[in-house]
Amino acid sequence: MIASEFGIPAAACRKIRAPARRQNRRNRVPRPPPRPGAFVVHGRPRMKQRLLAAGAVAWLGWKLLQKSREASLDGSVVVITGGSRGLGLLLAREFGRHGCRVAVCARDEAELDAARADFARRGIDALTFRCDVSDRADVEIFIDRVIERFGGIDILVNNAGIIQVGPLNTMRIEDFERAMAINFWGAVYATYAVLPYMRRRGRGRIVNITSIGGKVAIPHLLPYDCAKFALVAFSEGAATELAADGIAVTTIVPGLMRTGSASNALFKGSQQREFDWFSLGSATPLTAISAERAARRIVAATRRGEAVVTLSWQANLLRTFHGALPSASVRILSGVNRLLPQADPEKTAEARGVQFRRPALTAMMDHAARRTHQFAGAGARH
Repeated sequence: MIASEFGIPAAACRKIRAPARRQNRRNRVPRPPPRPGAFVVHGRPRMKQRLLAAGAVAWLGWKLLQKSREASLDGSVVVITGGSRGLGLLLAREFGRHGCRVAVCARDEAELDAARADFARRGIDALTFRCDVSDRADVEIFIDRVIERFGGIDILVNNAGIIQVGPLNTMRIEDFERAMAINFWGAVYATYAVLPYMRRRGRGRIVNITSIGGKVAIPHLLPYDCAKFALVAFSEGAATELAADGIAVTTIVPGLMRTGSASNALFKGSQQREFDWFSLGSATPLTAISAERAARRIVAATRRGEAVVTLSWQANLLRTFHGALPSASVRILSGVNRLLPQADPEKTAEARGVQFRRPALTAMMDHAARRTHQFAGAGARH
């Protein structure tokens, strides 16, 4: 120590230096107070700028990473189940706009005829095929037909589904079985049918259209909720296991979309009142995302190979709140259930929503339904 070199005890040196340090502190120019409204953390007015800069760099890095992972879709073969109307039809149009060759399946021949004419007008190279996705043999025949026509499959979009609306006491076991057969097993059958081709090539993309109902159980939609919960689990689990084979699996979690789907949903209980709340909820910009915007976002997620995408701020809010406060979420949804129409257990008959349209109330829904061919099928004509 310097103090010991001159023979001065260290304690004495500290006493000598202490007055000088106090004088220096008195002579120091005080730091000016922060500007009004400045973000101050521990007395540092510039922390806001540093945080914003770090956030901007992180956001830019994330966007560049996504951009680097984007794949060109030009010439790709895309299979879309339930592609004759609604979101499936819009996805086929959007993939076609990117230069894809498209194969869609549905159960209704009239819907398929309308979709085929729509694709021809837009110059989309498309195959339409009648198929019931709840029948495994039907699905395998469809996939073989696509391979025969186009020589391979690059992208599978599992979109086919049904929606049953009504209170639990009007639902039968068969309603749950049908929802699982189409919404869940249909996706599993199609996935297993395309996997051998994708594995041999060492690449492929699978997109599963689930629902916010597969993250949070929505009252009066329980068969649908259960099937979508199962599909979310299958999709996210497959994403982890198939990555090693070069296959990217994307789970899409939409909220309500303005597709006009209420026209083809199946209603039980107080059917008119069930239709009214469901159709209004899925028809306004405040409660539902534009179906065209949803289709564009799904195609972008497919190009990037994103793992999970939640569509609409409403769905994101509900998912986040339920994840953070599940008990409070269940209590709130219980309150919502009390506001929904109730019905006697005997009212188990179901009817398609198109029968309950009221032009004064469903004008916005009808407009969306016409854009997405919801009225093209024989069962939807009224």
